[in-house]
Amino acid sequence: MEKYLVTVKNPSAQNPKSISRRRWKRSLIEITGKFEPDYRHDITCLLTQSYSEIGIYPHTYHIDGEPCRTHVDWFSNAGLNNNPSVNSRLGVTSLEFDSKGVYLASVTKSGCLTVHDFDYLYHPDLEEDEVKQLLHIPTRQQLDVIRWNRANQDEVACTSTKSSEVYIFDIGYTSLEPVEVLRKRPTLSVHGYSVHKGLSDIAFSSDDNSRLLASDMNGVINVWDRRASNLPCLELSSDSNSTLNSIKLSEDNEIIFGASKQGKVYMWDLRGGRSSNAFQNHREGYYSPLSSVKLAHELEKIWSLKAQSNIVSKEIHSIDIDPSCPHQLAFHLDDGWSGVLDIHKMQVTHIHCPPPPWLEEFNDLGNVSYLRKPCWLPMYSIYVVGSSSSIGLHLLDFYPDRSSPCHVDYNGENLMSTEESACQRKQNRFLSLSEGVTACAAHPLNGTIVAGTELSSLLVISQNTKPC
Repeated sequence: MEKYLVTVKNPSAQNPKSISRRRWKRSLIEITGKFEPDYRHDITCLLTQSYSEIGIYPHTYHIDGEPCRTHVDWFSNAGLNNNPSVNSRLGVTSLEFDSKGVYLASVTKSGCLTVHDFDYLYHPDLEEDEVKQLLHIPTRQQLDVIRWNRANQDEVACTSTKSSEVYIFDIGYTSLEPVEVLRKRPTLSVHGYSVHKGLSDIAFSSDDNSRLLASDMNGVINVWDRRASNLPCLELSSDSNSTLNSIKLSEDNEIIFGASKQGKVYMWDLRGGRSSNAFQNHREGYYSPLSSVKLAHELEKIWSLKAQSNIVSKEIHSIDIDPSCPHQLAFHLDDGWSGVLDIHKMQVTHIHCPPPPWLEEFNDLGNVSYLRKPCWLPMYSIYVVGSSSSIGLHLLDFYPDRSSPCHVDYNGENLMSTEESACQRKQNRFLSLSEGVTACAAHPLNGTIVAGTELSSLLVISQNTKPC
């Protein structure tokens, strides 16, 4: 056998020097079948640049052959050249997709509740016909929020800051009346009269069909057990009587977050328990917050921001949890600022400060009492915010890393290199639209954005499916 062996003349050739090559990112994707977070972040620039307005659907609907209230207000506004008294009754105040993205529910300031089949909104070639609407209910009162029952997708709940009741509708019924009405306990004034405080936001538990939470104008979150009573079984109190504009339930349904008009974020642990002193109060079933954070104090810790701006406490319009990174709690302030509060570290990690509204010509939304309601895209940690000073949307990169252009420790010069040229493309995008935006919702699967406007229209923003 030895005669078949070849003698190596150069011993150093036995250990050839390995050649270092740049790692091919696609190889791991083809093996695991999923995108890595860093790779998804690298292509967010392509995603945000691909969005455009592909459809607009005005609220020109009828009830029994007569124009609905929203239609009448819209027509009056167009004829009176944006009369402020009429404009205050206009606008989509809230909208939300169901968990599968099949239906879109929305409410208007004029009091119309509508449920659309998303397929008719998504395809611009299909002209919308109000006969194809799944549901259109005129409630004859202002509506400010709508939410799907996360444990029963046949139900939607809506309420108003001018009402102390939550109306629950079953979309399987063609009825103009709610199937259930939940009422808040009235409070007594100093003169002994009952005072009904309105409700500002709603949250459903994902694992309990009967549990519903709603925040009110007096700094309290009311918790209902629908199996027991139509009155709250529990009240979560804050440390003030300030309005809680927005609430959000954690993914595990254990923590509820509330954002106040005074600029604080509160946290309650719904598990409670008598062994914890944090939940003891003078009233049975009346719990104090586990913790609270004043955003102005956290913003003052960002030295680069404090050096350029006068940090004051501002009203929080909305909060929302990042679906792709649950420890990121996004917030939106009344002056148009947006950011992220890391609920693990309890500090602000991202901030976006657009120019103040008075610098821009467009400031119609600032004259009307809208609570702007942004949303997250289902992936990529992109926060979609309706501009308060321009007609359009901000697509904000809130990726949980220093490579995000909104990160408080972001430094483009240190992150930019020949190998990391993608960092140069990571930037926020402003998308101009045909109408000013009041609320946004993102499709849970394909990321299509539907925006409600101050003229009660629905704008569909997505990747254009038509060939070049």
